[in-house]
Amino acid sequence: MAVNSSSNNSIHSIFSSDIYCYITRPSSQIFATYFFIHILLVLSLCIFVLYLGLQRWQRQSSTSTAAKTSHSDIFTYHMVTMELIGVTGSILCCCGIILDNAYILYVGFIPWSFTWYGETFFHILTCVERYLAVVHAVTYLSLRGERGIRIRNISTGCAWLLCCGATSLINENSSLVGDFCLLIFSVIIVSFCSFSVLYVLKRPGPGEQGGDRERVDESKRRAFYTIMAILGVLLLRCFGSLIWTLVHMLMESECVISAIEHWLNLPSSLVLPLLFLHRAGKLACCKNN
Repeated sequence: MAVNSSSNNSIHSIFSSDIYCYITRPSSQIFATYFFIHILLVLSLCIFVLYLGLQRWQRQSSTSTAAKTSHSDIFTYHMVTMELIGVTGSILCCCGIILDNAYILYVGFIPWSFTWYGETFFHILTCVERYLAVVHAVTYLSLRGERGIRIRNISTGCAWLLCCGATSLINENSSLVGDFCLLIFSVIIVSFCSFSVLYVLKRPGPGEQGGDRERVDESKRRAFYTIMAILGVLLLRCFGSLIWTLVHMLMESECVISAIEHWLNLPSSLVLPLLFLHRAGKLACCKNN
């Protein structure tokens, strides 16, 4: 997939410098593999999550006694919708790599970037929701009603608007500074919320005595390991993106760094759908739990 010098200049002057890595060997093969696996895994998970969500909605519509949809599930539905937008971008990027067409790649890069911002914002919202549920349980219970639903809807609406605004600026040099600040903010919020939850889970709670102690300890141990895994995935994503952003701010794009950053993003695209399926008891490895 070699390109001539005039094409190189055109790519660097019009498009993101990452696009150049997508159409030059051997990095193009690495990116093509990534996009193919991203499409395969994320698309199948998202379709399954939306299918289960539709079933729940139908059950809730048919009975008045059905439980309300939790805030975390609503965030997951929004996240899955954004992931489907990212899958569209991955399909276009695959076509651009196969056809050796930088303009198709750029068109695919736009929805992929939109999803990257969406993952950042909705992971923050999910971590905050988890923090309130565990650390401030009384306050969280008060937000299960209309006031909490209103706050949740406003938060999700702001996340979508911020994604649109950030994506419209991806060709601006100042967007890298904004991305860097967003990632630092994300690391702070995700770390604070997750470590606060882990601290509470390690402490013995009221009523954890007698015959229920072992059962409660086992439940808290599973929750502790789950939060640890989520924290590891999110921090891996944030630090990978931070390194990528710093490299772009300080020097020319490095294809190896960009490829690593793409692969580090993949687990964070899967974590919320997998957690949803875990809560729904649809994961074979978790059915016994």
